[in-house]
Amino acid sequence: MRLGSAGTATGAQRDMEFRDLTARAGLWYENFMKNADPRTEDWFLMSSPLPQTIIIVAYIYFVTRLGPRLMENRKAFQLKEILIFYNFSVVALSLYMCYEYVMSGWGTGYTFHCDLVDYSDSPQALRMAGTCWLYYFSKFIEMLDTIFFVLRKKNSQVTFLHVYHHSIMPFTWWFGVRFAPGGQGTFHALLNCVVHVIMYSYYGLSALGPAYQKYLWWKKYLTTIQLIQFVIVTTHIWQYFFMKDCPYQFPIFIYIIGLYGLVFLLLFLNFWYHAYTKGKRLPKVLQAKTWAHPYNKTNGEITNGNGFHCDKDK
Repeated sequence: MRLGSAGTATGAQRDMEFRDLTARAGLWYENFMKNADPRTEDWFLMSSPLPQTIIIVAYIYFVTRLGPRLMENRKAFQLKEILIFYNFSVVALSLYMCYEYVMSGWGTGYTFHCDLVDYSDSPQALRMAGTCWLYYFSKFIEMLDTIFFVLRKKNSQVTFLHVYHHSIMPFTWWFGVRFAPGGQGTFHALLNCVVHVIMYSYYGLSALGPAYQKYLWWKKYLTTIQLIQFVIVTTHIWQYFFMKDCPYQFPIFIYIIGLYGLVFLLLFLNFWYHAYTKGKRLPKVLQAKTWAHPYNKTNGEITNGNGFHCDKDK
């Protein structure tokens, strides 16, 4: 009886500790969300991070486990027409987002220095917030890159870093849209959209077939474009740390963007060194064919998508 009583007491104590931990976590989340932007609260996928977390987990499970298992004994899908439509659709979407970012701030008042988030209900402020949400949602569309890899049985393209990149971008941008949809923290998104116009144009043309290969002489410059992107992003965001007075509302996003830009700049410099300076293929952990260069050097095949889409790309 004593042992049973002790076991019951221990179980009750654990239940109490769990409830207490849950209550504290709930209270912390409630206080944390009090600082969120009320304008975006009711927008699609914005109510809480849970819906997007479910989507991201499902994406990871499909592209790493379920998808390859389903395709194991099946013939690879060709998807030529789908890839053509998909790539040029992303080009159109990226062009539209470029226009919206320019018209909602980056071409109509932003200084490229200390640009704060406008939380008012003015048409321009709401336009910027809406563009940020659209950019966030586009990250889910870009997950199709990996799904196409799986359906075409290009499993070697589905690297850890590729999946990590496509997973972390929407997750972090949810917080961006909920807390800081605008200001200097959105410059990298504008630049990313510009690069996506170029990259997905390449993928779309390559998907058209061999007859269009003569128009793809500029593929070797894609890595250079991505390098330039990360240099500009890193330079722009890191100026914050040298400003005497810049009351940006959520500095945490500056740190995240700065770290992200710096890390990917170093990764692409490493790619450049191995692929071009040394004239050798990258080591397996830095497979060029899945990171930055859409040309598979092993079999000369043009592939769609890459591990780091300038964000997030990509």
